[in-house]
Amino acid sequence: QVQLVESGGGLVQPGGSLRLSCAASGSIFSINAMGWYRQAPGKQRELVAAISRGGSTNEADSVKGRFTISRDNAKNTVYLQMNSLKPEDTALYYCKADLLPMGALQFRPWWGQGTQVTVSS
Repeated sequence: QVQLVESGGGLVQPGGSLRLSCAASGSIFSINAMGWYRQAPGKQRELVAAISRGGSTNEADSVKGRFTISRDNAKNTVYLQMNSLKPEDTALYYCKADLLPMGALQFRPWWGQGTQVTVSS
Protein backbone atom coordinates (compact mmCIF):
# COMPACT_ATOMS: atom_id res chain seq x y z
CA GLN A 1 0.00 0.00 0.00
CA VAL A 2 1.55 3.26 -1.14
CA GLN A 3 0.86 6.42 0.78
CA LEU A 4 2.14 9.99 1.02
CA VAL A 5 2.08 11.60 4.43
CA GLU A 6 2.58 15.34 4.88
CA SER A 7 3.65 17.09 8.06
CA GLY A 8 4.82 20.49 9.24
CA GLY A 9 1.76 22.65 8.72
CA GLY A 10 0.41 24.99 11.35
CA LEU A 11 -0.35 28.55 12.35
CA VAL A 12 2.34 31.16 11.81
CA GLN A 13 2.48 34.95 11.91
CA PRO A 14 3.11 36.97 8.76
CA GLY A 15 6.82 37.02 7.99
CA GLY A 16 7.36 33.70 9.69
CA SER A 17 8.60 30.37 8.35
CA LEU A 18 7.43 26.80 8.14
CA ARG A 19 8.93 23.64 6.69
CA LEU A 20 6.65 21.04 5.18
CA SER A 21 7.68 17.42 4.69
CA CYS A 22 6.10 14.67 2.64
CA ALA A 23 7.26 11.07 2.90
CA ALA A 24 6.22 8.39 0.44
CA SER A 25 6.07 4.88 1.87
CA GLY A 26 5.02 1.40 0.85
CA SER A 27 5.98 -0.82 -2.06
CA ILE A 28 7.56 1.77 -4.32
CA PHE A 29 9.87 0.95 -7.19
CA SER A 30 10.67 4.49 -8.31
CA ILE A 31 9.58 8.11 -7.98
CA ASN A 32 9.89 10.74 -10.69
CA ALA A 33 8.69 14.28 -10.11
CA MET A 34 7.44 15.38 -6.70
CA GLY A 35 5.67 18.59 -5.89
CA TRP A 36 3.57 20.75 -3.63
CA TYR A 37 0.16 22.16 -4.48
CA ARG A 38 -2.18 24.30 -2.44
CA GLN A 39 -5.86 25.06 -2.34
CA ALA A 40 -7.39 28.00 -0.55
CA PRO A 41 -11.12 28.12 0.25
CA GLY A 42 -13.12 28.95 -2.85
CA LYS A 43 -10.12 28.64 -5.14
CA GLN A 44 -8.73 25.99 -7.44
CA ARG A 45 -5.79 23.86 -6.49
CA GLU A 46 -2.57 25.40 -7.80
CA LEU A 47 1.02 24.31 -8.22
CA VAL A 48 3.37 25.81 -5.66
CA ALA A 49 6.63 24.09 -6.58
CA ALA A 50 7.88 20.92 -8.21
CA ILE A 51 11.18 19.06 -8.36
CA SER A 52 12.42 16.37 -10.72
CA ARG A 53 14.27 13.28 -9.59
CA GLY A 54 17.48 14.94 -10.74
CA GLY A 55 16.79 18.10 -8.72
CA SER A 56 15.49 20.54 -11.32
CA THR A 57 12.91 22.81 -9.77
CA ASN A 58 10.18 25.21 -10.75
CA GLU A 59 8.13 27.46 -8.51
CA ALA A 60 5.03 29.56 -8.92
CA ASP A 61 5.76 33.24 -9.45
CA SER A 62 3.90 34.07 -6.25
CA VAL A 63 6.39 32.12 -4.12
CA LYS A 64 9.67 32.65 -5.96
CA GLY A 65 12.37 33.91 -3.65
CA ARG A 66 10.38 32.86 -0.57
CA PHE A 67 9.76 29.11 -0.92
CA THR A 68 12.34 26.43 -1.67
CA ILE A 69 11.57 22.86 -2.67
CA SER A 70 14.05 20.04 -2.12
CA ARG A 71 14.03 16.25 -1.90
CA ASP A 72 15.89 13.32 -0.44
CA ASN A 73 15.65 10.44 -2.90
CA ALA A 74 17.03 7.94 -0.40
CA LYS A 75 14.15 8.75 1.95
CA ASN A 76 11.47 9.22 -0.74
CA THR A 77 10.79 12.58 0.86
CA VAL A 78 10.13 16.06 -0.49
CA TYR A 79 10.36 19.27 1.52
CA LEU A 80 9.02 22.79 1.16
CA GLN A 81 10.81 25.51 3.08
CA MET A 82 8.50 28.50 3.31
CA ASN A 83 9.91 31.84 4.42
CA SER A 84 8.46 35.35 4.58
CA LEU A 85 4.98 33.89 4.76
CA LYS A 86 2.02 36.08 3.85
CA PRO A 87 -1.68 35.78 4.74
CA GLU A 88 -2.38 34.92 1.10
CA ASP A 89 -0.26 31.77 1.53
CA THR A 90 -2.98 30.38 3.78
CA ALA A 91 -4.24 27.14 2.23
CA LEU A 92 -4.36 23.39 2.46
CA TYR A 93 -1.04 22.16 1.07
CA TYR A 94 -0.91 18.85 -0.77
CA CYS A 95 2.04 16.71 -1.75
CA LYS A 96 2.06 14.93 -5.10
CA ALA A 97 4.42 12.29 -6.41
CA ASP A 98 4.60 10.59 -9.80
CA LEU A 99 5.58 7.14 -8.74
CA LEU A 100 5.81 3.55 -9.92
CA PRO A 101 4.59 1.01 -7.37
CA MET A 102 6.27 -2.41 -7.23
CA GLY A 103 4.79 -4.63 -9.91
CA ALA A 104 3.11 -1.78 -11.77
CA LEU A 105 3.79 -0.92 -15.40
CA GLN A 106 3.22 2.81 -15.41
CA PHE A 107 3.99 5.83 -13.29
CA ARG A 108 0.94 7.62 -11.98
CA PRO A 109 0.29 10.51 -9.62
CA TRP A 110 -0.30 9.92 -5.92
CA TRP A 111 -1.56 12.59 -3.53
CA GLY A 112 -1.19 13.14 0.18
CA GLN A 113 -4.07 14.04 2.46
CA GLY A 114 -3.00 17.66 2.86
CA THR A 115 -1.64 19.78 5.69
CA GLN A 116 -3.11 23.14 6.70
CA VAL A 117 -0.98 26.27 6.65
CA THR A 118 -2.50 29.37 8.21
CA VAL A 119 -0.72 32.71 8.16
CA SER A 120 -2.34 35.16 10.52
CA SER A 121 -1.51 37.63 13.25
